[in-house]
Order: sequence, then structure tokens, then C-alpha cells
Amino acid sequence: MTTINLRDYYPIYKENTFIDVSDEIATFLAEEKRLQTNYEQYIRDNKAFYSLNCGDGIEVDALDRPEQPDEAYARAELVRLLDEAFASLPEAQRRRVYAYVSQKKHSHEIANDERVQATTVRTSVARGLRNMKNFLKNLL
Repeated sequence: MTTINLRDYYPIYKENTFIDVSDEIATFLAEEKRLQTNYEQYIRDNKAFYSLNCGDGIEVDALDRPEQPDEAYARAELVRLLDEAFASLPEAQRRRVYAYVSQKKHSHEIANDERVQATTVRTSVARGLRNMKNFLKNLL
């Protein structure tokens, strides 16, 4: 048996309160306290203090908090809508928009790959993005 002070582990205790616990529980509490101290030091060292209204998910990563079910659903729904909009494009537009957005290729690189004019690729990408935008507007 080990004697612990509850004030060390629980901030609601304002006075010293000693109790006897088994060695396993004392070891577990000491490990949890050590992990919490390390986590707080990690946050301070990495200056991981972000605005909670940032909206891009960086605060979830900084706080090492698991994604909430409503956040996961919203993200999955957005991905589904984007997939539908992408699938609605003709093959050539889809291929060019994918290369432009996902692979970060320039229009002249895509044109070289497909052996077409760069202006054709620029026009196709612009139309493809506009078609996706219109498709999403009609869904919502």
C-alpha cells in the first residue's frame, strides 16, 4: 500500500487529503501525472497555442484531440460532394483538373503530357472548376 495526497492529483482538493491505495493505482496515477506534465511542456515548447476559431483543424492536431463524430461526418460529407462534382466532369476536364489541383501541375506541364496547347488546358481547367462550382450550387 502507498499513501498519496489527493491534492497532488485533483485540483478540487484545496487541503491535503491522504489516502492509502494499492501500489498499482499509485503507479498508474504517477504515470498519468508524468504524461500530463510532459504534454503541457510539449504544448509550451512548440508554442502550440492556436485560435479555436481557425477552422482548418490545426487546433485539433495541436491539442491531440480525436476528431469528433460531427466533425468526421461533416468532413466525409464534403468529400462525398466533391467526389460527385468531380465525377460529373467529362473525362478530359476531370483528368486536367485533377492534374492541376491535386498534382499541382502547371498548364504547360499538363499540355506537354497530353500533347495539346497550353491554352486548351487552361480553358479546360477553368471550365471544369466552373462546372464543379455550378454542380455544387445546384446540390445545395
